Amino acid sequence: MGVVTYEMEVATTIPPAKMFKAFVLDSDNLIPKILPQAIKSVVTLEGDGGAGTIKQVNFGEGSQFKYTKQRIDGIDQENFTCRYTVIEGDALMDTLEKISNEIKFEEASDGGSVCKSSSSYYTIGDINIKEEEIKAGKEKASGMFKAIEAYLLANPDAYN
Repeated sequence: MGVVTYEMEVATTIPPAKMFKAFVLDSDNLIPKILPQAIKSVVTLEGDGGAGTIKQVNFGEGSQFKYTKQRIDGIDQENFTCRYTVIEGDALMDTLEKISNEIKFEEASDGGSVCKSSSSYYTIGDINIKEEEIKAGKEKASGMFKAIEAYLLANPDAYN
């Protein structure tokens, strides 16, 4: 098994507490509402939303995948961090054992925030991950981030 880790940073004018609420705490409701072509629904299969919770993400018609199951590994609401692992689903493409993710929102000097994310791809056997597959995933994640940012800018009273 190999491990490939990719990191990404995205800046926004939205403060970290507000981005964390929308992007992490309420994403199960918000993302299917604003990006139904990407995420059709998110269903909690077990748990209360905290560490150990298992969720099934059902992708929309615009996706090449049907679903993933994700385990919440930890949420720290004071430090605006979330850790979760994709543990099942066709998005693992029979080449990955799991994908571990960590998201952290930090305050920026302009009052906005910087979203720092790290994703570790655990391959099955000696399989190599193609750079274009990772790039496509990063672009989708960045697009989701920008869609949430646009929603918050258009709805300034949301998540206060």
